[in-house]
Amino acid sequence: MRFVPTDIPGVVVVDLDLHADSRGFFARSWCEQEAAAHGVAFGTVQCNISFNYRRGTLRGMHYQIAPHEEAKIVRCSAGALFDVIVDIRPDSPSYRRFVTLELSAENRRAVHIPKGCAHGFLTLADNTEVFYQMSEYYAPGSARGFRWNDPYFNITWPAAIEEISDRDRTYADFDPQVANPAHHV
Repeated sequence: MRFVPTDIPGVVVVDLDLHADSRGFFARSWCEQEAAAHGVAFGTVQCNISFNYRRGTLRGMHYQIAPHEEAKIVRCSAGALFDVIVDIRPDSPSYRRFVTLELSAENRRAVHIPKGCAHGFLTLADNTEVFYQMSEYYAPGSARGFRWNDPYFNITWPAAIEEISDRDRTYADFDPQVANPAHHV
């Protein structure tokens, strides 16, 4: 595995090292020891799959607040998606900045998203499947989000939004007090 840092501390792209022969290839998709050696500490407690029928399906921007903040490892197992990670950690040097990347079944990339970052994606192909490894259990009372087209972030999505849930469509714009209530006591 190759760990490639991004402009947001803790957001790390994980590329596979393929060992190919006439049968196909073998690759390790995750190793706690290798990850820790590259500054990525992660323990999986839950795994999720998101299947999306249509190209242009948007999910996001999602996160959980303390005490249930979650780190994620996200990989596209079928199709392709445009992935967006927004740093909403007030003490981070990249606070309120975002990175984007394409994850696809073809490039086999994964991305580590640290606690305190919001996440969303737009599918670029029909029948796109996303596999998540989660560091924290889902806690509905701690689940939060902000609008995918919040003018503060001005994220440029690469295609039209064709499908979006009512919840994701009607989120309010980003509010630092909602995202990090402990910093605003």
